[in-house]
Amino acid sequence: MIFRKKHQNKALTVEEQMKIVSECSLNHIAFIMDGNGRWATSKALPREAGHTKGAAAFRHIVERCGDLGIKTVTVYALSTENLKLRPQKEIAALMRILDSYIAEAEADREKNNIRFIFLGDVDGLGAEMAEKCRHLANITEKCDLTLNLALNYGGRAEIARAASRLSSKGVTDITEDDLTGEMYTCLSPDPDLIVRTAGEERLSNFLLWQCAYAEFYFTDTLWPDFDDDALALAIESFGKRKRKYGAVK
Repeated sequence: MIFRKKHQNKALTVEEQMKIVSECSLNHIAFIMDGNGRWATSKALPREAGHTKGAAAFRHIVERCGDLGIKTVTVYALSTENLKLRPQKEIAALMRILDSYIAEAEADREKNNIRFIFLGDVDGLGAEMAEKCRHLANITEKCDLTLNLALNYGGRAEIARAASRLSSKGVTDITEDDLTGEMYTCLSPDPDLIVRTAGEERLSNFLLWQCAYAEFYFTDTLWPDFDDDALALAIESFGKRKRKYGAVK
């Protein structure tokens, strides 16, 4: 079911959101964080300023999700297409933001209790950045909450990679469970809710395998402006869904 929020209503309280998260089994929420560039342009700022503001929104929303009891969060931070097609100045700014965030996450790992898993070909980010990503993943693997960061990621490439890995192992009669086990997200449940900001209504090659029974929520809010109330509206929408998984209720 696809839902598009056009009007701002009174946001649910924290307690009401936590009730939905618990009773409706909102275990995994994924975000397509769109609109950083448009936010910056609307304020006559360079696109890099939008990414900085968007990174701040990302930090806050991840923390908020944890406070509400959502155990897994996935964010689409950088697609393979972004890495290839965006201006190098913009990519360099994104890498600086990522580098700063990784350092911050490493320093605060005990306090935040977040396990970091990187989805995508991190080697394409350069050897130094790839090593930092792998190190953070290794030192947080025992943490309770999960944050999947999709970097240099594409859903089709992920499926092809999974099939290739199975083939290299000699698996010929490939099942859905086999493919799921080779996905970058093999340690996480499939997303229950996928949120896309900035008015676009497409997946853009994000979690194509995992989204089979996800609910979708689209909002015109630009990602840098996505705040507690915006998240509450997405959760409220999810709480009204009737998830049947092909059955009859």
